[in-house]
Amino acid sequence: MQIQLLYFDGCPNWHDMHDRLREAMALAGDDGAVELVEVRSPAQAAQWGFHGSPSILVDGQDPFAEPGAAVGLACRLYRTPEGLRGAPSLDQLAAVLAR
Repeated sequence: MQIQLLYFDGCPNWHDMHDRLREAMALAGDDGAVELVEVRSPAQAAQWGFHGSPSILVDGQDPFAEPGAAVGLACRLYRTPEGLRGAPSLDQLAAVLAR
């Protein structure tokens, strides 16, 4: 499984996403690497299909993408059981990795 974490410099939430993602991977018994991808321009955002920072791609797909979501350099919010947050919950990430 290939996992990429897309972010832009100055995003306050990508470190939390990275920590939770690594924890979810460890719980799943996956000791693989997370490739960090800094998105630096609108052109790169379009190329990656970047729906905001932070975003993850699992085998090239964004498991949290909502239909019609805009692509671009922006902060991203996730719907979690605790309300809107800057990163998915550990349980949400674990569910994505279990698929």
